[in-house]
Amino acid sequence: MPGGKFVHHTIIQATPIRGEKVLGWTTHYIIGVFFSLLFIIIIGQSWLENPTLLPALAMGIISIIAPFFLMQPGFGFGFAAAKTPQPNVARLRSLVAHTSFGVGIYLSALIINELFPISKLIN
Repeated sequence: MPGGKFVHHTIIQATPIRGEKVLGWTTHYIIGVFFSLLFIIIIGQSWLENPTLLPALAMGIISIIAPFFLMQPGFGFGFAAAKTPQPNVARLRSLVAHTSFGVGIYLSALIINELFPISKLIN
């Protein structure tokens, strides 16, 4: 991306760039934090006071849109990994990873609510 290349025929054939793994994973997690904050803004304070699994799980699953329709095509893997040797395996891995992201949002909310109860902070 620093060289202005956002779409690859296949990223596997691209020349490696020093520090790209660290930059890529750091960016990935920063985007995850952004999605988490967006989720909290959308779902509201009442969920933070009493977190439930289903909305967080839905957010995790919905977030699969980003890799399916942005990252994988940009890497040259096609929409939803259609051009990979085993697209269904790649899709399942993305689904599992993003579902675990939703579980992580839920567990994080439980922990944060236990340590810093929202109702006590606001009232």
